[in-house]
Amino acid sequence: MKSAADLKNGEKGIIVSVDENHPSARRILEVGFTPGQEIELITKSIFSDPIAYAVRGTLIAIRKNEAECIKLL
Repeated sequence: MKSAADLKNGEKGIIVSVDENHPSARRILEVGFTPGQEIELITKSIFSDPIAYAVRGTLIAIRKNEAECIKLL
């Protein structure tokens, strides 16, 4: 199963789950990365950290290690 970090610019995915064992899992869920939501990768910084996603009509940037805990269809 691929993660949100595996998306390419402009690519979309549907969130299946967020790894609850990740230290930032609660924050990731609170900002809108919840199962069933469609996300789109807008841009990655030069070193892929942070990564900006469109989710729930807003732009949110998270770190690559946080994006890796978001599993997609």
